[in-house]
Amino acid sequence: MTKVDRRVVKSQEAIKKAILELMAEKNFDDITIRDISDRANVNRGTVYLHYLDKYDLLDKIIEEHISNLSELCRSASEMSFQEGNYVWFEYFAEHHLFFSIMLNTKSAAHFRSRFLDLVVQEYKVEVDVTEGKNQGLNQEVILQFFGAAVVGAVEWWFRNGMPVPPRVMAEQTGILLDRNL
Repeated sequence: MTKVDRRVVKSQEAIKKAILELMAEKNFDDITIRDISDRANVNRGTVYLHYLDKYDLLDKIIEEHISNLSELCRSASEMSFQEGNYVWFEYFAEHHLFFSIMLNTKSAAHFRSRFLDLVVQEYKVEVDVTEGKNQGLNQEVILQFFGAAVVGAVEWWFRNGMPVPPRVMAEQTGILLDRNL
């Protein structure tokens, strides 16, 4: 395994934080590489060393979080919905800046779509339409319904400044999912 230079990691983290802070202040289309490099306190060339452009930067940030959430799902696969949700909500709280921007700005439609796709994929194994309360229903309708509910609840949580602790969100959304899946 190759050792990653801490200076590289520090620069990349500063660049990622800079673009998110800037997105909280203005429209993504109005953000320049100069804005990002100034905010991150790095040279423009450093930004281009790691990313093709601001779109590549944002895509890489989104992919990183989607990948992390997917990994959390795999590690929580044996947990109840409540316990698994807690892992997610703790992650959401830890990365508040990213999620609040991605779920509350017009320029974040791509992330919302990717997040919804992830939620739908993760619940696919839980939906049984051959027996029980969902018998005879269309699996895709159920998945879209619950996916939209989960994403909507997370959006509400961030839009309102996380008015309840992550554990409460996890418990209550978990109870609702347990009741209905």
